[in-house]
Amino acid sequence: MELEVRHLRALCAIADAGSLHKAARQLGMSQPSLTTQLRRIENALGAELFSRERTGCRPTPLGRSVLSRARPLVSGMAALVTEARVAAGLADGPRLRIGSTASRALVGWLRRLRNRLPGTDISLHMDVSANALLRMLAVGQLDVAFVHEVEGCPLLVPEGLERRVLVEREPQFISMARDHPAAGSPVVELADLAEDRWMVDPTVDGEWDGLLRVLGAAGLNPPVLHGDYLTAASLIAVGEAVAPCQPTSGPRDDMAIRPLRDDPLAVRLLLFSRPDVGAGPEAGARPEAAGPGVAWAGVGGLGSGRDLVFADLEASYREAALRAVDYRRWLTAHKSPLLHAPAA
Repeated sequence: MELEVRHLRALCAIADAGSLHKAARQLGMSQPSLTTQLRRIENALGAELFSRERTGCRPTPLGRSVLSRARPLVSGMAALVTEARVAAGLADGPRLRIGSTASRALVGWLRRLRNRLPGTDISLHMDVSANALLRMLAVGQLDVAFVHEVEGCPLLVPEGLERRVLVEREPQFISMARDHPAAGSPVVELADLAEDRWMVDPTVDGEWDGLLRVLGAAGLNPPVLHGDYLTAASLIAVGEAVAPCQPTSGPRDDMAIRPLRDDPLAVRLLLFSRPDVGAGPEAGARPEAAGPGVAWAGVGGLGSGRDLVFADLEASYREAALRAVDYRRWLTAHKSPLLHAPAA
């Protein structure tokens, strides 16, 4: 078997994710398929590239050597494809490629961007991994990335990316069955959930470690289930689990969403971009000659374009936050500036 770029991409994903399960999710394939692919790669090279351990996968010495050569090849190929598409005229008009982790603000943000940028091809790439989105942004596969950073678990930000802070500290609420004993209180004590099963998606960067940190600090060691949040919703509704959730989460008849006392769980909401996005090949270049992200030029130039796109995200987040009843109460109690629309 001859190695291909997709094989190298898989090796990088396994190393970055630290487990076959997480890497498979990021690559959009099943874990058995990725396991088979890794076995074939190792057979082709004649040795193991990763040691399989109870806590995940770690590169062997040979694996580290292969990865050091694979990473620049994968990044170079991604950049080559992006540049070739532009040069071949496949991006006829302006476009804006957005990457994002899950957020209730996305719908409003996309609506505002389409109104602001008529004729622009706006695409959306969703991923549970903020770090994966930042890597895509760094190699030119995305123009902007809207991500969350779990408190106490810093993101691995590639060099050269620019960052804007949307919300410095967004509290994470708890979702539970509507008839859960704690659901009758407007604010839930962490100790009231000590006997519950907690569910967390380990493929979301920092989520597992962040939850363990908070539970450990409270002296709690409840059973934890691993799974995606779509599955979690079904289990929560029938009282089989509780889980952290975004405060902007919409209401459900079979589920209650409540803030935790003193907000021990939190994330920071960030918008990343590349400094070269929207810049032409030379100073003063015409917008139609610009590279990926030319949509910035359509909203007043590189700097002001970023400001306006960020302003649209800010307005959309505020809209989603005020629509969530429990979050609006929290914002009122904390005298949040989100309650007041910024001056036009």
